[in-house]
Amino acid sequence: MITTLLPLALKSLLNRQITASLTLATLSLSVMLILGVERIRNEAKESFANTISGTDVIVGARSGSVQLLLYSVFRVGNATSNISWRSYKKIKEWKDVAWTVPISLGDSHRGYRVLGTTRSYFDHYRFGYKQNLQFSNGTHFNDLFDAVIGWDAAKTLGYKVGDPLIVQHGLGDEGFLDHKDKPFRVSGILAKTGTPVDRTIHVSLRAIEAIHIDWRSGAPVQGLKIDADQVRKMKLLPREITAIFLGTKSRFGAFSTQRYINTFSGEPLLAILPGVALHELWTLMSTAEVALSTISVLVVASSILGMLTMLLASLNERRREMAILRAVGARPVHIFALLIIEALTLAIAASIVGTFLFYIALFISQPFFDAHFGLFITIQPPSDLDAIILISFISFSTIAGALPGWRAYRESLKNGLSIKT
Repeated sequence: MITTLLPLALKSLLNRQITASLTLATLSLSVMLILGVERIRNEAKESFANTISGTDVIVGARSGSVQLLLYSVFRVGNATSNISWRSYKKIKEWKDVAWTVPISLGDSHRGYRVLGTTRSYFDHYRFGYKQNLQFSNGTHFNDLFDAVIGWDAAKTLGYKVGDPLIVQHGLGDEGFLDHKDKPFRVSGILAKTGTPVDRTIHVSLRAIEAIHIDWRSGAPVQGLKIDADQVRKMKLLPREITAIFLGTKSRFGAFSTQRYINTFSGEPLLAILPGVALHELWTLMSTAEVALSTISVLVVASSILGMLTMLLASLNERRREMAILRAVGARPVHIFALLIIEALTLAIAASIVGTFLFYIALFISQPFFDAHFGLFITIQPPSDLDAIILISFISFSTIAGALPGWRAYRESLKNGLSIKT
């Protein structure tokens, strides 16, 4: 029966090609939308989870766990206060601490955050599935005023190894004041990570101290001028840092270290477990996630409703077609099956076209999401979730085709043989 009715259903749709094409376009766009929303949602969640790995505890000034995570890992916002170098040294010597990475934030370069750190940052910072940072070109800090820049910053600004770089005091596209008297040089460019590291300018902690050595309270000291050559001869030690990434000797050591830091007597500090804080952050964003999914489902539902409307509206025009089919021997079940096959054909065609449009849109928008949101959406074959979405879409579309099919089943002979005036 299917082999007989399928060609008939295709010819019937071709005979109504304008309405069928519009319905197919609407269904295809809805498929593209729901696949796109789900891919972005999953990639965003994966990107959040993989931003930092292998770090057991993050330490900062006492505030909130999400705030500490945002400014230390995602470079969003600022710390309420800093950590003294004396406290950092005490934490570093704690019995359960295996390694530490101090970081200092506060300056920028043409809209990109400048992060002061040590060589241990490149040894211990991990992202994704405990992947370490790699250099696409150049190397670590060799000189006091060397800078290692992330992949996106280098690509956008057009920098290569050896280019000069001026750090601005403060944040924003231009910063507030320039440290023109102490220019940096690009010593290395990091390989792509798909994390905020790609949009960060890395310099040494000593360099952060050096460019502010003749500054007080966020402004240059009048009459005091210490040039780069003089600073290189000085013994520079940071007075404060913004946060600490640290690893512990054991998994249980992370909890004892967290408790030690949260009850630290030297100054009010906060220690968080990155995994817990990331989950908390994603929970805060769950409302937007649910809203996006709801909107995409409603769009698909409206498209299926549009297909149902088209099939119902066409029944009045096809009364004589149905009557002729009955007259040549088609049974009511054949009429019912014909409408079901038409709905199924439209759904399958929309799934194919919508998936094709989804990958075209993904290929076009990938650089935009990467550049503006730091979200690198991978282009990969349809996942199990995509298959479930497409199968569900085809199933619901086919079920929707049962209503006009049932109507045609009951009224085909009666409507086809009677003439309405």
